[in-house]
Amino acid sequence: MLFDTAAAAYAEPVMSTAQVLALAGVILLGSMTPGPDFVIVVRNSAVSGRRAGIASAAGVAMGVFVWSLITAVGIAGLLAASAVAYTAVKLVGAAYLAYLGVRALLAARRGAYELDAGVGPKRHGLRVAFRQGLLNNLLNPKAAVFFIALVPQFLPADPSALSTLELALVCTVVNLSWFVTLAVAIGALRHVFTRRRVRRAIDAAMGTLMVALGLRIAVQSG
Repeated sequence: MLFDTAAAAYAEPVMSTAQVLALAGVILLGSMTPGPDFVIVVRNSAVSGRRAGIASAAGVAMGVFVWSLITAVGIAGLLAASAVAYTAVKLVGAAYLAYLGVRALLAARRGAYELDAGVGPKRHGLRVAFRQGLLNNLLNPKAAVFFIALVPQFLPADPSALSTLELALVCTVVNLSWFVTLAVAIGALRHVFTRRRVRRAIDAAMGTLMVALGLRIAVQSG
């Protein structure tokens, strides 16, 4: 009897098609909004190519998966409820984004780029791109606030492990699909972006934007 009850609980649908589509739409709009994740994926796609952009997209999506899971089980609520914790994560995230921006600005100033022969970034470079995307997302407390506001709308009062996983997967797949599409589109123009003058301009623009976003995040209240 106990086995039959558990099996029935796992067999019944968790989210309706309408709920999945509504959740996917909200996540897509949130992903498309220009912000730190957008900047990281665009820069790595333009400077290091499609594969690096996709690696960054995968890192961002992994961050989304983590945020959606921990929000569903209530852990992220502690971050949003604690002003000290929220501020600490915000400042660390802002500092990390500014750090990446300064590195881009220094690269633009030096301008001593080694142009590859079309082989794309090495595995080490892909790991770095993935890590940048992941940390950039996880160190953004706004992501916690976003998911805390969103997730309860699509989960039952007593969510099961299956419903939590389903929601996290929907969020992750939609976010990954958008950023992979963006990375492929930007990467298709790699032959333009690898020109030294163009690359210096990209690094200067993206570096300035990342530093500005970092400063804006640091000084924002709430």
